[in-house]
Amino acid sequence: MAKKEEKIEKKTTFNISKEDNFSEWYTDIIQKAELADIRYNVKGCIVFQPWSVLSMEKMYHYMEKALQRKGHKPYWFPTLIPETNLKLESSHIGGFTPEVFWVTSHGNDEPIEEKLALRPTSETAMYPMFSLWIRSYKDLPFKIYQRANVFRYESKATRPFLRSREFHWIEAHCAHATQEDAMKQVHEDMETTKEVLHDIYCLPFIFFERPAWDKFPGAERTFAADVLNPDGKVVQQPSTHLLKQSFSKAFNVQFKDKDEKDKFAWITCYGPAISRIFASVIIVHGDNKGLVLPWKIASKQVVIVPINNSPNLIKKAEELKKQLEEKEIDVETDLTEKRPGEKFYFWEMKGVPLRIEIGEKEIENKELTIFRRDLGTKDKIKEKDLISYIEKTSKEYQTAMIKKSDSLFNERIVEVSQKEDIKKALEEGKIVKTGFCSVGMDGAKCAEIVEKEVGAQVRGTKLEKEIPSGKTSKCSICKKKAQAVVYIAKQY
Repeated sequence: MAKKEEKIEKKTTFNISKEDNFSEWYTDIIQKAELADIRYNVKGCIVFQPWSVLSMEKMYHYMEKALQRKGHKPYWFPTLIPETNLKLESSHIGGFTPEVFWVTSHGNDEPIEEKLALRPTSETAMYPMFSLWIRSYKDLPFKIYQRANVFRYESKATRPFLRSREFHWIEAHCAHATQEDAMKQVHEDMETTKEVLHDIYCLPFIFFERPAWDKFPGAERTFAADVLNPDGKVVQQPSTHLLKQSFSKAFNVQFKDKDEKDKFAWITCYGPAISRIFASVIIVHGDNKGLVLPWKIASKQVVIVPINNSPNLIKKAEELKKQLEEKEIDVETDLTEKRPGEKFYFWEMKGVPLRIEIGEKEIENKELTIFRRDLGTKDKIKEKDLISYIEKTSKEYQTAMIKKSDSLFNERIVEVSQKEDIKKALEEGKIVKTGFCSVGMDGAKCAEIVEKEVGAQVRGTKLEKEIPSGKTSKCSICKKKAQAVVYIAKQY
């Protein structure tokens, strides 16, 4: 049985408060925890360092396993997309043209026959192949995904992981026989987001259906998970789209149905951006001592810190490391020459969930002192109980982080009816629930007022339809009868 010690006095790793100066805190933790080096000489492109890569590899693992379990097959498609492919679906290319990187020459500036795009997304690379592979209703649903990096010329200020010109993601694309089947896939994508982002990455979010003016280019309907940050701002994370049949028609994705008639497929796409989701992991869980990483995706789950580098303590540290590795626990041993306190604060800053401290007293008593990063507490356990302690604590750790992140929603959403109240609520870190004249294109003018005068965005409507009434009965901007209940928030 672990003996609980008093909570450790909190000290700040940085002289920067996350609550008071988020922007500086975020930049500082990326540098100090060695997550990325921003000195690469292409603006908006960063070098991902081992501590972030190790964590993101685990994030990829869980997301890919979820997709494979649900019938998606992995593919790798080319990075280069011919301009003719992009032009086949006009609304799609129209939406992406300002962001596309073009390859126009080779060798000694020799022009190429047709300029090529570095993929901003892969619909126009995949669907020409769909038209070759799909022949019959028996081939449907056709479900694939790829793990890839994509390129978009982000014109706004870039920020590591959060907003880049190259980011790393997974995109899943599926073809279906009917619109009903396609919508089932959209709902499955949303369930996958819950299973992975919430249950494994421990991130809180709300799924919204985006309004007509904010849909993915070429989509019939767009749904997106907005992850809530402690300051009330949101980050758009995985989105899933029911595409218009203009895609299947443009790329001739047809199949012969049971009635022997040729029909165009209904296509869906889903895009969890792992590097961007990692930004939310940093933001949501981190504190004024540094990173706090969920157990399942922590770069290292346990660090062993000998109080000094005596042969006796080093031997014990290596024994414990081997024992943990045999149980497939990711573990690091700190044999640097730093003082114990420096080591402790360093690994707290790196977000390692558990720290095992070993001194001569521990060896003599056959005990271990274990620090838990999320709670800031220490336990004393018998050495023989180490594996059972970690098995139990790792589950508690994951559950506690989910519970803590979910609590961010408590009292965060407020219902208002006036434009002035929207602005005030947002300044207080709230998400606004309000009536809106329309989520069709008729509402775009009011949405523009929200953006320009309030400095926020209409995120959309909740999946479970809400009927306007009371404070939401009229549009808070134009005062016409509300046709929908929408949510408004500031975003990163």
